[in-house]
Amino acid sequence: MSVQAWTFVMVGLSFAIYIGVAIWSRASSTGEFYIAGAGVPPVVNGMATAADWMSAASFISMAGLISFMGRDGSVYLMGWTGGYVLLALLLAPYLRKFGKYTVPDFVGDRYYSRTARIVAVICAIFVSFTYVAGQMRGVGIVFSRFLNVDITLGVLIGMGIVFFYAVLGGMKGITYTQVAQYCVLIFAFLVPAIFISLLMTGNIIPQLGFGGVLADGSGEFLLDRLNGLSQELGFDAYTDGRKATVDVFCITAALMVGTAGLPHVIVRFYTVPRVSAARSSAGWALFFIAILYTTAPAVAAFARTNLLNTVSDTKYTEVPGWFKNWETTGLIKFDDKNGDGSIQYRGAHSDVANELTIDRDIMVLANPEIAKLPNWVVGLVAAGGLAAALSTAAGLLLVISTSIAHDLLKRELVQEISEKGELLAARIAAGIAVCIAGYFGINPPGFVGQVVAFAFGLAAASFFPAIIMGIFWKRMNNIGAISGMIVGITFTAGYIIFFKFISPELNVPAHWLFGISPEGIGTLGMVLNLLVSVPVSLLTAPPPAEVQELVDNIRSPQDAGPPHELSV
Repeated sequence: MSVQAWTFVMVGLSFAIYIGVAIWSRASSTGEFYIAGAGVPPVVNGMATAADWMSAASFISMAGLISFMGRDGSVYLMGWTGGYVLLALLLAPYLRKFGKYTVPDFVGDRYYSRTARIVAVICAIFVSFTYVAGQMRGVGIVFSRFLNVDITLGVLIGMGIVFFYAVLGGMKGITYTQVAQYCVLIFAFLVPAIFISLLMTGNIIPQLGFGGVLADGSGEFLLDRLNGLSQELGFDAYTDGRKATVDVFCITAALMVGTAGLPHVIVRFYTVPRVSAARSSAGWALFFIAILYTTAPAVAAFARTNLLNTVSDTKYTEVPGWFKNWETTGLIKFDDKNGDGSIQYRGAHSDVANELTIDRDIMVLANPEIAKLPNWVVGLVAAGGLAAALSTAAGLLLVISTSIAHDLLKRELVQEISEKGELLAARIAAGIAVCIAGYFGINPPGFVGQVVAFAFGLAAASFFPAIIMGIFWKRMNNIGAISGMIVGITFTAGYIIFFKFISPELNVPAHWLFGISPEGIGTLGMVLNLLVSVPVSLLTAPPPAEVQELVDNIRSPQDAGPPHELSV
């Protein structure tokens, strides 16, 4: 069968599973809609958390970033992996013990303030919409190539699927759907990696093939070959870094603490029955995440090597079919500047002008075609990319809907609303959020990984200090937390908007503040948050005694007796 036929089969089967699971696990109460009734087993929750966390940025964009950036791309690998460890060790058990549905719920109660809750709701919505834009973009890219539709129509199709199972099933439906999506995405990521590792290095384990010797009899290591190819074509050596140390540090830190402040990941730890189960599910999630993250650098190196060997100095009339297919999407562009009919793919250090523009988000999706793998593998990768994007998009949309229906309406504006009315409001909010997310997917502010990095920076600058200080420092009060969140997110969002939208021509290291890129500015935003919130807290009245006692209680290591009640 053709690639398109296999794609229809793989995507159709996976979507049928997702929709079936959503119908089977439909939420019938606010408890099931928000936190799946707090009854999800740790292993299942760990798998769902991994799918929720490993978005289109992880599946589609991260290996593409590493493929183009070489060693500099490792900041995404280190930041996102280290961030989950930080979340699992420092935050997840304590937040679960606190016993609330959402991050704004924690902020509102810990800081005993309606204003704090509303500020947290605004931050959660802002961060989530930024993040979901990248996911919907990933959906559009997959559909545009493999179903031969334009990106706009691809995003609209994705919106319909997400709307169905997120709005219908809530967290209960999303949790069990994400388990299925994890199985699809991890299988889709590993199968081509194993195939290509065998073809290029003879090693069935991609992580070992990444550092292994090529199977062509040359005795040359894969990375040595890739460095040589890169330098011959005017690119920097693949294993060399070009980013300034301060920017590497700031991007890594922003991604780490941003992970720990992402509301759609944190809420997953409320779906388990006990605090000990939250710890266990965090460990399982880390295991499931590590399977993909340790494979991504190998996929990046395989894809880059095959790409350089395939397209450089090739006659345009002789390019393989995959090149033409991706060219129709607009994600590969060839401009024959010297009119010789050959593709000169060159780096900045070459005397020959570069004639090829490649969107880095296509590398994982195009990798099986470049390596000439069977068509069913190509269709499987398409299904995996959709699973990664849709799983995270659903979690983010649920955060937006619960922030509006539970934290804003139920807790602040219409406190007498019935459970049925709150559930209806949550579903309506999710529907509206799907439409807005679709718009940002069609008109994204950058490539998938970059947009997601912005979301992590915004989470780092707004939520992380309020959460970490709320758990570990009793003296942090409402005025300090509110001031810090406002300053942090305003500074970070303003910096990103200036360089990405207002003056993109200035988005170069010479114009960055302290040499920090928009992707890493969340670290500085977090520091500003702390520099404001700590002094303001010390200069104003301390929290009430019952709040300080609450902080002591949630830090207690004992998993005391029955599960804590989760207030609605």
